[in-house]
Amino acid sequence: MKIALNSDMGESLGIHSFGNDQALLGLIDTANVACGFHAGDPSGIRETVTNAAAAGITVGAHPGLPDLIGFGRREMKLYPDEVRDIVRYQVGALSGFLGAAGLPLDHIKPHGSLYGMVARDEALMDAVCDVAAQYEVPIFGMAGTAHERVSAARGIPFLAEFYVDLEYAADGGLIIARRPHATPVERAVERMTIALTEGVAIAVTGERIPMKFDTVCVHSDTPNAVEVATAIRTVIDSQDSASGKANHV
Repeated sequence: MKIALNSDMGESLGIHSFGNDQALLGLIDTANVACGFHAGDPSGIRETVTNAAAAGITVGAHPGLPDLIGFGRREMKLYPDEVRDIVRYQVGALSGFLGAAGLPLDHIKPHGSLYGMVARDEALMDAVCDVAAQYEVPIFGMAGTAHERVSAARGIPFLAEFYVDLEYAADGGLIIARRPHATPVERAVERMTIALTEGVAIAVTGERIPMKFDTVCVHSDTPNAVEVATAIRTVIDSQDSASGKANHV
């Protein structure tokens, strides 16, 4: 299957604009749109959906924790019912704008600390699956975690992600900084190439972590997101081209 490139978008608020959304639309295959809890607002959702439709890319929901000040990157103690409610609320908001634009909801990808919480806690992940089942869409997440295990148990389609602009810990978890930072393009290309050719990610402490993935994320809010996405798009397309030639032969 062709590896898709995705990006988290719509994370601006009111008159304050963040990220490189517009410049990334021509480079990615799908957008994960913030739904208002960690970032985003109604007008921002509408604009992002409209721009994605014009670019011909798919749109998924990127629901986060209700923490605008912390950008959804501070963990909260939540029960499964609460996780289900906040995800359903946000997906419903995005779905309203998608329906108005004549677009389907493509997937659900939890944001930030919610992403990490449901990767570790199967009960919380089960709550996310309730919403995915309601909308009959896949979930984006990390292979080998509760994301994948619970999705499989529930019969929810699952697409595994790889991150070229984040570091991995020895246990395979992501190291997420509170503030976005630039990733050297050559480092991102190296990560992508190793993941494609060797099926591993290299942890910050040197461990080789088995890595299977269907889609690659480049965050829109990093300073050099466009340069990173351009380089990764080239690597992915080159790999697809090489695979196609091999299959043809």
